[in-house]
This record gives sequence, structure tokens and C-alpha cells, in this order.
Amino acid sequence: MELTIQTPALLFPAVSLLLIAYTNKFLAIANLIRKLISDYEVKQLHTTVSQIRSLRRRLMLIRWMQVFGVGSILLCVVTMFFVYEGWQVWAKVLFGLSLLLMMVSLVISLMETFLSAGALRVLLKELEDKEKW
Repeated sequence: MELTIQTPALLFPAVSLLLIAYTNKFLAIANLIRKLISDYEVKQLHTTVSQIRSLRRRLMLIRWMQVFGVGSILLCVVTMFFVYEGWQVWAKVLFGLSLLLMMVSLVISLMETFLSAGALRVLLKELEDKEKW
């Protein structure tokens, strides 16, 4: 199979949109942490500390999602250069690595989504428990 310059270029829109989504998640969580810290300073709630710990884990995952996403797009650029130079074997290897990095980024994204859903479940359970009293 001959790799053309258009093949790695197909990943650019997808990776760019993913990186924007990852950055938006990061900014939303950072704002939530700031709000929780100010709430904690006023109310001293124990649940606030556990929420902040969970958000810290999510921020770490998002950072790694971004690292692997950027690595993927960087390898796509190098792949395009290798195709341009006619180095097909290296281009295929790097494109395969680029796809692998993208898959890792997506798997980490899925893990972060599950962590986020778990945190929301805890908050909903707390709300339901308060309603019972």
C-alpha cells in the first residue's frame, strides 16, 4: 500500500476538534475547582475536598489526553514530510504510531468520562439523600 500525503492530512480536522474539546474540558474543570475552593473557604465541607481530589485526577487525565493528541498530530506532520521525501517505510511506521497515540488519547478520554459520570452520581446520591430527610 502506498501512503499518500492526503492520508495523514485526514487526521488534522479530527485531532484539532479533539484538542479543542479537551481544552474546553480543562478550562471548565479549572473554573469548577476555583469555585469549589472558594466554597470550601466559606463552608468547610468535607465533600468539597473529595470533589477537588476527583477533579485533580480528571485534570491529570485531560493533560495526558492533550499530550497524546498533540503527539499524534505532530507525528502526522512528520509523516507528511516523510511521504514528501519518498521515505515510505518510515512514513508508514510514523503514521501507525500517530494512530496509536490517537487511540491512547481516546481511551484516556473515555476513562475521564467515566470518572466524571461517577462524580456526578455521587452528587446526585447526596441530593437524593437530603431530599429523604
